[in-house]
Amino acid sequence: MLQGPLSNLDRDRPLIRVPFTIFAVATVLLPLTGLLVCLITSLLYHYEDSTYTHCQVSNYLPSISSAISRVPELYIWRSCIGLHSAPRYLVTVAYFNFYRGRFAARLPELLLSCLALICCVAENTGLVLLTYVASTEAYKVHKYGFIVFIACSQLHMLITCRLWYVIKRTYVSPEEKTSFLWKVRIFLFNISCCAAAAYFFRRHNKYCETGGESSRC
Repeated sequence: MLQGPLSNLDRDRPLIRVPFTIFAVATVLLPLTGLLVCLITSLLYHYEDSTYTHCQVSNYLPSISSAISRVPELYIWRSCIGLHSAPRYLVTVAYFNFYRGRFAARLPELLLSCLALICCVAENTGLVLLTYVASTEAYKVHKYGFIVFIACSQLHMLITCRLWYVIKRTYVSPEEKTSFLWKVRIFLFNISCCAAAAYFFRRHNKYCETGGESSRC
């Protein structure tokens, strides 16, 4: 049966409606899900290769770079990060517009908002770079992508905590206060994890202890 042309109302009606909370949670869980799948796959099918270290000592688990550098782990990880990164660029712009509206009359915070935008874009770009250039393909490119990702991630989180501290002090919304507290907790937890990872990474490269992470995996 032939249908007449759709009206403007039918044409503008959304085909799929997804709550933002579900969309955000799914986007955040993509890297974690992909990493767990890659680690399990590496342990099951590439245990010897993925746990090999440059000084030939035992390694119980593969490093992240090693776990995502072989097939099919490589494609699983790239798919998850690709799906994860695209919405993050959009969310970055949305956050910047939010900050710009809140701090239109406050030049220092407005400048920090611009810096947060730059850091977030650089962080996401570094993640895409280290994902699509494996350590086994071009180690230096992978390494610098990782450095950009970590450095910009920490700086972005620090700036975000500062901006939300100002928001919390200026506005009295309970949701904004809760958001600020969670951002500070996550930032401190992230700093602790990065410090621990850097310590064990350097220690393994220096002493080649059993169970450490390889410098090139």
